[in-house]
Amino acid sequence: MARKTLVLLCTLVLSTLALAEGTRTWEQSKFEELNKGTAKGVALRSTGGLELAPAFKALATTGSTYIWSIASDSAGNIYAAAGSPARVYRITPDGQSTAIFEPQELQVQSLVVDKNNTVIYAATAPDGKVYRITPDASAKPGSKPTFTANSYFEPGTKYIWDIVLDSSGNLYVATGDHGEIYKVTASGQHSVFFKSDEVHIRVLAVDPKGNLIAGSDGSGLIYRISPSGEAFVLYSAPKKEITALAIDSAGNIYASAAGEKHPGFPGPTSAPGTMGTPGAIQPGMSGPMMGMNPSQPMGAVTPFPAPGLGATGGSEIYRIDPDGAPARLWSSREDLVYALGFDQQGRLLAGSGNHGHIFAIHGIDDFADLLKGSASQITAFAPAPGGGLYASSSNLGKIFLLGPSLESEGTYESDVFDAHVFSRFGRSTVRSNGSVELFTRSGNVDNPDRNWSPWTRADLTGAELKIPPARFVQWKSVLHAGNPAPRVDSVLLYYLPKNVAPAIDEITLQPGYRYQPIPHVAGNEPPASGQPHFDPPPPSTRDRDQIGIRWSAHDDNDDQLVYSMYYRGDGESRWLLLKDNLSDRYYSFDASLLPDGGYTVKIVATDAPSHSPGEALYAERESARFEVDTAPPVIEKLTAAPETKLIHVRFRAADSYSSIKRAEYSLDGGDWQFVEPTGQLSDSKTEDYDFRIPIPQPDATPPPIAATANDHVVVVRAYDRFDNQANAKTVLRGK
Repeated sequence: MARKTLVLLCTLVLSTLALAEGTRTWEQSKFEELNKGTAKGVALRSTGGLELAPAFKALATTGSTYIWSIASDSAGNIYAAAGSPARVYRITPDGQSTAIFEPQELQVQSLVVDKNNTVIYAATAPDGKVYRITPDASAKPGSKPTFTANSYFEPGTKYIWDIVLDSSGNLYVATGDHGEIYKVTASGQHSVFFKSDEVHIRVLAVDPKGNLIAGSDGSGLIYRISPSGEAFVLYSAPKKEITALAIDSAGNIYASAAGEKHPGFPGPTSAPGTMGTPGAIQPGMSGPMMGMNPSQPMGAVTPFPAPGLGATGGSEIYRIDPDGAPARLWSSREDLVYALGFDQQGRLLAGSGNHGHIFAIHGIDDFADLLKGSASQITAFAPAPGGGLYASSSNLGKIFLLGPSLESEGTYESDVFDAHVFSRFGRSTVRSNGSVELFTRSGNVDNPDRNWSPWTRADLTGAELKIPPARFVQWKSVLHAGNPAPRVDSVLLYYLPKNVAPAIDEITLQPGYRYQPIPHVAGNEPPASGQPHFDPPPPSTRDRDQIGIRWSAHDDNDDQLVYSMYYRGDGESRWLLLKDNLSDRYYSFDASLLPDGGYTVKIVATDAPSHSPGEALYAERESARFEVDTAPPVIEKLTAAPETKLIHVRFRAADSYSSIKRAEYSLDGGDWQFVEPTGQLSDSKTEDYDFRIPIPQPDATPPPIAATANDHVVVVRAYDRFDNQANAKTVLRGK
């Protein structure tokens, strides 16, 4: 069975490369193909196929443009660090949102909730501080809680990028400008815990053994720092900036990175260096990643200080095993990963931008594109009650609930397929599992919203599709939750294009050239339908006895074409076959096969190799008129008579077909000299020449044979319009 499947797959692949014949198929199964469609509640597997995505719904929309970090307590309340304007929001599990802290700084960059769910630590930027936010003890039971914020720690640095708590209640603060990590004990004592040679420490996490894991911006380093402060570089990523960290219960470290490394460039990929001057746009800022802060003067701009700002080259995700061995799991040239987390099954999730996708990473290059949010960037994850996961976004600042269950129903619409010509659609073949429906529709414009046929349900048992013949077609799959879980592995549609006659686009004549055959290379892609097929010019050599003819042609069905060549002389009515069964689009032949005269060539193309007998169509095109003249002219009545110090030469040049082009003479083996006809204008098939040649004076030294001193040899030659040449000579005897 596996062998049969392999043969089928090979046949389908080859069918896309070979010239099409008869019934054709359109199949979609690969991630690259399915990624062109539109999914709603449907996940796309990197290995191919569709499945239901986790349930995903918007829980709350805040008044801020950006949310940088979120944390949740045991009751399912969410705390969000936001910017533009800077706020800390408290969002209840039912989506009620309240701003509980409004600092003077521009951003609330990061926050954590302690293990007792009683204290929130929030870090701000720029010129950052860490605030300690606690519920008011005076609040009445059942009333809306209020909070009090106090400055807890001021590191005196430009940026605070991340904060994290360990199991003992120690707070670690990652800063920028000097690449330092501060440790603040539960009693409030603080000190520099670690200083790197990087400019920024961007993200922090704590592993199961209590080690601090830190990621830098500059060289893309991942550090493991023991509780005593001893640091070891676990990995130097190929990318410039570590944008997110996550650690599973087994101690595997997952890290995302972005930005290309540039030697000698210490500046950050993200916002560092761009936030110090309100109202000024600094290098590295990006339009889509900037937002207005209402607390600033008009014109002040706050850049988006999420990891990866301005990064080029996409993102990568790495796994570092507990023994320190690294592996690259995932990469994208377009998506930038801002957040990492785990779902209830322990799958690694990656939140990205700037298209708001969430990916589930299963293994090396094995992933699923779960969903696309309604915001530009997915920036953070936090646990939700019942095994779900909260996700935050920026542009706009929203909170979503992901899972824990799957969507009850999901739909996927394919991209629009262009058959290039009017086609009749046959049956469909769907490889699927569980409760799945398939719908199709067709139309004659590339926009389905412009009067296409309605969606029509397809019979998955193999009945013919009930959609009208057209040029374009699209399919839609609906997946319904159930047991077994629904899945679509591939969709294949059969269609038969209406045969269209081929077209010959141009014929080029090259008299005097002979073509060399071009070796045929298997596997060349056929031209796009409806486009002329221009073969590379064949190698040619100059050969005045040959006539070269080449042409371009196309077939809207991409059918294989063969050609026949006919010729007809001036004044003739019948076309005579010169060569048939030509697969190349060029041919050269010996001009002497045709009598001198004017001719026209006709090329006839047929798609017969791709169709049954009687179904083939033809096209023909005539060339421009050309002339054949292979016979040389004739030189008649050549005479040479002596005159005083002159030789008087006369002759006539005549050609049976074309006019005499020019004539020349040579005296005694000297250089050729041009000579004009008697009427000066050379425009006739017969031209007379009458001219005198000065006799060269003999040298003082007598020649070896005195008897030949006064002998002279006169040679003349004439050319017709096709450069056919005739020669003649005469000898003038001296006395």
